[in-house]
Amino acid sequence: MTRVTELALARVPSELSDLGHMVGCTRRQMMWRVMVPSAREALMVGVNQVIMLSLNMVIIASMIGAGGLGFDVLAALRKLDFGAGLEAGFAIVALAVILDRLSQAVAVRRGEVRTGSFVARHPYLMAAVATLAAAILAGAVLPALRDYPAGWQLSSGTFWSRLVEWINVNYFDTIEAVKTFFLLNLLVPFKRFLLGLPWLGIALLLALAGWRLGGWRLAAIVALLATLIAATGQWEKAMITVYLCGISVVFAMLLGVPIGILAAERERLWTGVRVVIDTLQTLPSFVYLMPAVMLFRVGDFTAMIAVVAYAIVPAIRYTVLGLQHVDPRLIEAGRAMGCTEIQILTRIKLRLALPEILLGLNQTIMFALSMLVITALVGTRDLGQEVYIALTKADPGRGLVAGLAVAFIAIIADRLIHAGARAARSRLGLEGGS
Repeated sequence: MTRVTELALARVPSELSDLGHMVGCTRRQMMWRVMVPSAREALMVGVNQVIMLSLNMVIIASMIGAGGLGFDVLAALRKLDFGAGLEAGFAIVALAVILDRLSQAVAVRRGEVRTGSFVARHPYLMAAVATLAAAILAGAVLPALRDYPAGWQLSSGTFWSRLVEWINVNYFDTIEAVKTFFLLNLLVPFKRFLLGLPWLGIALLLALAGWRLGGWRLAAIVALLATLIAATGQWEKAMITVYLCGISVVFAMLLGVPIGILAAERERLWTGVRVVIDTLQTLPSFVYLMPAVMLFRVGDFTAMIAVVAYAIVPAIRYTVLGLQHVDPRLIEAGRAMGCTEIQILTRIKLRLALPEILLGLNQTIMFALSMLVITALVGTRDLGQEVYIALTKADPGRGLVAGLAVAFIAIIADRLIHAGARAARSRLGLEGGS
């Protein structure tokens, strides 16, 4: 939410802030009467992310005794019962969609100003209170209105479990062939390449990239963080983390950005895509592992599939956000100059949407790194496994060291992407954004 807020406020047109200064707004009025209302749509994307990520944490909370739907998903994972886990996951998705849609509606609603008594000024609030009171009274009389009857409950768990089994039985050879192809031609060679690189060379390359993009200060930061990873003895596992995260992020961006481009100008398509990505983002991380394990067994390929499915969401969402916020006057100017639709997309829209797309890349990396702790359950040998082992052994020191190594990788990626975005905007003459 902090990062999205920073970006949203920085992208408010300078004309609006200049107008606020001209009419004599104070600093507080400028923020709450001009900047925040103008950035409302982008801020609500952050609210959406907060809701989705908060509900996604219910599984982690269940591991320390929180209970609820998260415990149901965790119990289904332990039994490898995909159907039961997916049903509990869909219940969490339903809660997320309700909260998200209501919060979005509150943000955009513009009701007329009402005067008079409290009841007259807040009719919807009073209607909600009356409805709740009526429901409580009715539930006291009719138990079926208070607790949903067990005989009326529907379940699709068996269907989903049998569907995965049917795919496994009928397409086992095809699935194994695809898995083997990616392992032998992409995953294993890239992993060996990274593991063969010396830590000092990597630190110096990162320092060079930081110096070219952001100066000596950024170079010193990224080189120091890389050195600290090596000094803690976590370098090999950090390289495996970079390998899994890197490949997953590339696939997520290659799939997510084109989907975002297609959905940005097609309202009906965006409506459907939004439902899908909300579901993907809110489904507990463990739910992704069950069908992946049942279809692809354990290993790095299974981890990559789960990470891509989880991390593709911000790539799509922020691409759509950036393209939808391109000034229509610039697009019309491009058409007036005779630009084709492809030229308008590549030379105007995508360039102006670059800050949001890079923020999507940043968030995709963060999502991928956060998912790696979950994928440790399917046999990866990265920093995520180190954190998981520390959790099972109640060894906070070991877990903290591994967690800090993950954080250092995230900070290095974040700072380099941030500096790259600034450099790109400077070359293109773009204003605002971060």
